[in-house]
Amino acid sequence: MHALILSLALLLVPLVAGAGEAPLTGGEFEARTTGRTMTYAVDGKVYGTEQYLPGNRVIWAFEGDDCVRGTWEETAGWICFLYEDDPEPACWQFFDEGGRLTARFDGDPEGARLKEVGQSPEPMSCPGPEVGV
Repeated sequence: MHALILSLALLLVPLVAGAGEAPLTGGEFEARTTGRTMTYAVDGKVYGTEQYLPGNRVIWAFEGDDCVRGTWEETAGWICFLYEDDPEPACWQFFDEGGRLTARFDGDPEGARLKEVGQSPEPMSCPGPEVGV
């Protein structure tokens, strides 16, 4: 379900990658994200927020939606996320563009991008039955 929503939303953003741009490795991605909470946008509109925890664990929430827990791993050059509410992994390639992350969804023929628009060391606010981290 989330993978379909991500695919559809990302078709709205044109590819702006530079020539010869290499995606981040799993180690580079881990070093850039662990201990941080990052907000991503599509076409200038906040799309969602993800908190990156030690041990390749994450908490994700689409803008205005509930938090879901998951994990990530590097698979064949892609960073693949598996969330508790979806049995299918969502795989992305992450890039550094001017010190901020961008991400391209696997299977998106247009090469659309999420763009990092905010970063914080603070945990996400996840109201509801599973409050906190």
